[in-house]
Amino acid sequence: MTLGRKLARVLIGTAIAGSLATMNAAVALAEAVVPEAEEPGVMTMEAPKPSWFFVRGGWGSAGTSIFDAGTGKMIGMVATSRDSDLGIDPSGKFYYVAETMWSKVNRGTRQDLVSVYDSKTLKLLGEIPTPGRLIVGGFTTNFVLTDDGKTAYDYNFDPASSVNIIDLTKRKFVRAIELPGCAGMIPNPGVGFSSLCADGTIATVAIKGATQDITRTEPFFDAAADPIWSNTVYDRKKKQVVMLSYTGVVRTAAVGAKVEVGAPFSIQEAGGMKAADVKPLDIAWYPGGMQPMALHRPTGMLWVLMHKGEYWSHKEGAEEIWGIDLAAKKVVKRYPVEDEPSNIQITQDDAAMIMVNGGGKDAVIIDSKTGEVKHKIENGGSGLITVVESM
Repeated sequence: MTLGRKLARVLIGTAIAGSLATMNAAVALAEAVVPEAEEPGVMTMEAPKPSWFFVRGGWGSAGTSIFDAGTGKMIGMVATSRDSDLGIDPSGKFYYVAETMWSKVNRGTRQDLVSVYDSKTLKLLGEIPTPGRLIVGGFTTNFVLTDDGKTAYDYNFDPASSVNIIDLTKRKFVRAIELPGCAGMIPNPGVGFSSLCADGTIATVAIKGATQDITRTEPFFDAAADPIWSNTVYDRKKKQVVMLSYTGVVRTAAVGAKVEVGAPFSIQEAGGMKAADVKPLDIAWYPGGMQPMALHRPTGMLWVLMHKGEYWSHKEGAEEIWGIDLAAKKVVKRYPVEDEPSNIQITQDDAAMIMVNGGGKDAVIIDSKTGEVKHKIENGGSGLITVVESM
């Protein structure tokens, strides 16, 4: 036998011995593993917390994602369809979703309803049929809850603007109130609700059983010359609403039986600059985006998405985030931001974490005290962001 054949036999023998040893080890391991039956389980969540962000989905999304600001991790999802509106029960027990669906997905029998979900299990608890609702995304003021969580107001347009009143305790539709020329609702505790109107006023609807009285403020803005964003911000502890115009004029109003509008001030002047104007080709810092401002209610700090441009660039994303002390009417923080976000929100706890999105698929969480980016959430969503006030 040649040397080559002897070497080949040795190698083959070694390989066979190695394979047998491996097989024996695998058999021994399999015999040592004791199979166990799978046991299904159901996880529950905590009640909604002031440190959470609720990011609404859009096309292709299954719902509203819930993120923890401290970790940047997604911790749950509420089932919300495209152009639905989310309301969070002030007591933390329920999530309410005003939505529209069709029996054949994009056609067939239309259904308008408010769906009720348990906040801990995220299970559907019930559905409240309504005669209609406005199907449009991008507004935080189309569906609002009263401070006690007993009533919801759902904006509609059929064929003129109206508001559906929904009893959340009995879970039934009550009635609709016509409110022509007005849009965007503001809770008005003990009275009913208020709404911005095209004639430059705020209308207040005082609900009295089966009737209502509608009163209006004096005109205080020009909806044609310098409109106010429908996405106003309401502070239920102060009973106050914050409004922002396209040129950057900030106004607050105390709600009640008689709404009192405070003196306006310019964001640019609050930052030591000339106030922005409506003249073409005049370049200045302007607010912009879909959800352009967020209020940290405990400190009275207003955070606004700002960009360089000219008037009527209100849809542009942000280059910077400005922090404005509402009481002092002064810009005290300016942070650069990437990807031109169009939505902003801030947690209502002491951490005061900012989330921005809308410029792309990612969301970013920023420390409002330092401007440091704490978390970048890939595919975090680009829809409106909601938070809850302290429970």
